[in-house]
Amino acid sequence: MAKTHISELVLRDGHQSIIATRMRTDDMLPICSKLDSIGFWSLEAWGGATFDSCVRFLKEDPWERLRILRKALPNTRIQMLLRGQNLLGYRHYSDDVVREFVKKSASNGIDVFRIFDAMNDMRNLRVSIEAVKKAGKHAEGCISYTTSPVHDIPQFVLLAAELEALGCDTICIKDMAGLLTPYATFELVTALRAAINIPIHLHSHATSGLSGMCFLKAVEAGATILDTCNSSFGEGASHPSTESVVAALQGTPYDTGLDLGALQEITAYFTEVRKKYWQFESAHTGVDSRVLVNHVPGGMISNLSNQLKELDALPRMNEVLDEIPRVREDMGYPPLVTPTSQIVGTQAVLNVLTGARYKSVTNEVKNYLLGHYGKAPGKVNEEVRKLAVGDGEVVTCRPADLLENEMGRLIADSETFAKSEEDVLTFAMFPDIGKTFLQERNANTLKPEQLLTREAAATASERYAPNEFKVTLHGETFHIKLTGSGHHGETQRPFYVSVDGISEEVIVETLSEIEVSGGQSNGKKKAAKPEAESSRPRPTHEGCVTTAMPGTIVDVKVKVGDTVEAGDGVLVIEAMKMENEIQAPHSGVVISVHVKKGDSVAPDETLVEIQYT
Repeated sequence: MAKTHISELVLRDGHQSIIATRMRTDDMLPICSKLDSIGFWSLEAWGGATFDSCVRFLKEDPWERLRILRKALPNTRIQMLLRGQNLLGYRHYSDDVVREFVKKSASNGIDVFRIFDAMNDMRNLRVSIEAVKKAGKHAEGCISYTTSPVHDIPQFVLLAAELEALGCDTICIKDMAGLLTPYATFELVTALRAAINIPIHLHSHATSGLSGMCFLKAVEAGATILDTCNSSFGEGASHPSTESVVAALQGTPYDTGLDLGALQEITAYFTEVRKKYWQFESAHTGVDSRVLVNHVPGGMISNLSNQLKELDALPRMNEVLDEIPRVREDMGYPPLVTPTSQIVGTQAVLNVLTGARYKSVTNEVKNYLLGHYGKAPGKVNEEVRKLAVGDGEVVTCRPADLLENEMGRLIADSETFAKSEEDVLTFAMFPDIGKTFLQERNANTLKPEQLLTREAAATASERYAPNEFKVTLHGETFHIKLTGSGHHGETQRPFYVSVDGISEEVIVETLSEIEVSGGQSNGKKKAAKPEAESSRPRPTHEGCVTTAMPGTIVDVKVKVGDTVEAGDGVLVIEAMKMENEIQAPHSGVVISVHVKKGDSVAPDETLVEIQYT
């Protein structure tokens, strides 16, 4: 009797897809013994965005999480998602870093390495596959599945054959956006089964509502391993629920042999855990057939939603989803999976928020167009490439061949705060936030982002006033948005607002105050409480350098007195995990710099001022 194996994703892709990768290790541990006893083929618990989220938001050491989970799951394979030459970051790393990262991941507890490349460029997978095999671990090579004018089944079959030749133990069809249809699945698995001799593993997000049907056709065609997620974090942008798939295959030649009753205990536990993370819930928890057009993967949609919410731009989600396919076409139809999903998605956000396509271009888009991520599947829009990188030379070799060994430099650069080889690799993945994390850990000052109860959030909301609203006066309605405020004196304070899109400065004089809680004061003036806000000047002429999106300054490239040419980079800002170089709008002399590395900045602030020469 044929048997279908199950990989459970609740500890990684499930919460990445539903609550923006925010589940903490402490909420995983109490149920680990139950998870370990089920008999899953593997438990995916590391890699992907979990490493980033641990360091950036949760303030947990990702390596310590892995070691703790390894101890708590002694009988089950732990699986990770690895981005080939990108590892867990957003750029290519040198071969010595790739080998060291795989070695340390294996020694800390990873059994199965699912390895993919966003471009399906096999050159970017070879070194990591070799490193996994050298470590004696299971290498699972991925086909990043997508649909476009330049992708078809014969091409995917050739990719699978190459992966098998590289030494992979299994092949994964990685349908990160849920684009597979049932009969396309049957045709693809049938073709793969005829061409390769290793097991086929299917990964398909439930976003489009088709993945459950695709699973059935896949096992009928010969796939033997399926990715599912416990229903507490399943369906929608996540994956078909584990319990449903197990029930569907019971009593058939494809029976999983898993105990539905035992699975329900896990469901009950995670259902309660999920309530703690309500503030990170994606709005995209149901079927969204738009994915069949925009191709946004499940792991990206909840993060994109959360990022737009932080930018106060969530109402523009539909515009961004409409823009993503256009940007993807301009870039030669890359499959949308990290890092290309983030590269394309962030550029789409910039195109929408700036009101002009490619007015601002991220460094990652520039690197993509220069071939630093590998060969684009289709033809790149040459007008966009010219606009973004000018006459820059496009790389045609394996991108990592251009990189010198990095481990020695990384060890030297991190010697004051890295306490282990794993720390050095954390720094390598995310130099700025990784360094800050390690320094704070060493000083015992780590503070994870706050988890609010709904009651606490409701109480806290009473302390804030709206920053965007409509005012109707004498029958005319004005759309007003507060964009900033200046230093306040004893009674007066400047506020910067946008009135129907036109910037205005308003001077507010306090005559009396009321308690925010609702109790009225006696009218006596109170001393104003200092607030953490910007006092940067508003832009008043073309030489004022601004940013299109809120973000963090990661590099200041100029100082007062420097002469710059139009188009020279003056600042680098990180927004939505991507770096965006801000360029001088014209030639001149820098007469003021209002930011430093690490500063948070917002649109409509003057960050650097340039005077015409």
